[in-house]
Amino acid sequence: MSSNFLSRPVDVSKFGLIFAGAQKNVGCAGVTVVIVREDLLGHALKECPIVLDYKVQVEMNSLYNTPPCFSIYIMSLVLEWIKNNGGSAAMETLNKQKSSIIYDIINASNGFYVCPVDSACRSRMNVPFRVGKKEGDEALEKKFLEGASKRGMISLKGHRSVGGMRASLYNAVTLEDTEALADYMREFLKEHQ
Repeated sequence: MSSNFLSRPVDVSKFGLIFAGAQKNVGCAGVTVVIVREDLLGHALKECPIVLDYKVQVEMNSLYNTPPCFSIYIMSLVLEWIKNNGGSAAMETLNKQKSSIIYDIINASNGFYVCPVDSACRSRMNVPFRVGKKEGDEALEKKFLEGASKRGMISLKGHRSVGGMRASLYNAVTLEDTEALADYMREFLKEHQ
């Protein structure tokens, strides 16, 4: 798991192992959360590095190697914040609300904004979209990013393999932040359509 970790409730009993790069919703880059079903402990492959032998990790109380203390501390603060704000169920409600705001603008833009992902497969965490037309308009996308930057909105440029825009709506992104992006998208649409 990565982007979706702690963005919604998950029945961990349905998994033998969850390996989550938690930097998206839970803490600093480099923090990893591993949840292993007890009956799977002690079944590491001989070629497997000892750090990935979870029986060893359990026996050493997760201290086989020097842990990233500051990152773990930050993660504990984030987990406390999630708990105090209603837990993963509340995060799911908030993430549905935030992603709906952006997808609704895209869907109502008459093709000015286009999400290349089928609606049944869309992410609540990352909303990719093109500006101007289905395959994107390079000049308009550049203008969009420049205008966003002037408003303090950074990192909207899409993944290098996909292009376009990508609005990341991780747990730390507030409803107000999402509304600010939505307002800008409406303004940009009105000005350039």
